[in-house]
Amino acid sequence: MLADLGVCPSLAKDGAPRCALESSCRRIPVSAHLAGVGLLLAFLSTLGCLVRAPGVGMNMAEGDTLISVDYEIFGKVQGVFFRKYTQAEGKKLGLVGWVQNTDEGTVQGQLQGPISKVRHMQEWLETRGSPKSHIDRANFRNEKVIVKLDYSDFQIVK
Repeated sequence: MLADLGVCPSLAKDGAPRCALESSCRRIPVSAHLAGVGLLLAFLSTLGCLVRAPGVGMNMAEGDTLISVDYEIFGKVQGVFFRKYTQAEGKKLGLVGWVQNTDEGTVQGQLQGPISKVRHMQEWLETRGSPKSHIDRANFRNEKVIVKLDYSDFQIVK
């Protein structure tokens, strides 16, 4: 039996929402977009379109694609130890890259590492940050598959 394509899949037959967030059909969070990118990368890798290589000094499961992504975080992210917490979280996950304050009051940087770890860090940057920070939004751009890591650790840039 074919699904009715005119009906939102998160609604029950009586039209009531099946999920707790009634607006989930109208607003797609950034993490959903990122999941879509991950699915695309996984699909391409099954076709043999992606190059996989182990990272410098990293013990990874075979087949975990390395990616690089730039980020910028907006909100109350300066003067709240955001860079220090970002560095600590990145190191905990085994990622490399950098983080710095901007003159515009944002925090920006670059993440590199296995796709699963980078996705975890993106979620952390988008939703958690440092304890006293308030994140309005997170922008991720220039995502690309890489063959090797460009950095050996995670640095705070002054």
